[in-house]
Amino acid sequence: MTRIKKLSQGSSPFQRLFHSEEISHKWSELSDCISADGKLSEKLKENVRRVLAYGNGCSYCQAKGTPLKPEDMKESYAIAFAEVFLLQREKAEEKFFQVLKEAFSDEEISELLAFICFTTAQQYFGALMDLK
Repeated sequence: MTRIKKLSQGSSPFQRLFHSEEISHKWSELSDCISADGKLSEKLKENVRRVLAYGNGCSYCQAKGTPLKPEDMKESYAIAFAEVFLLQREKAEEKFFQVLKEAFSDEEISELLAFICFTTAQQYFGALMDLK
């Protein structure tokens, strides 16, 4: 049971926790944008999301699936960086960025970090609300 009452509006249990229609709409809009294919594939981002779900303690996100075996080097590097992020958070050392630069452009790194940060915010929200 969540910590607050869920509303009837919203297309998911997560969205029904927003008691502001404007916040819910804008949050969902950004989520859709940041998760879609861009410089990085939606598939790569989904696997990073799965890794983050376990490190961020969101049961709702964990229920959507466990991490899959990476299919290529970029996905492997992205998952490894997500794991480093979970261990070190904002103190990720420069050497980890140097490794990222072996496989990703600056634009891709920017998108990956934006995705990791936004996804972490979503997962913290779910965990804090005790969303199952």
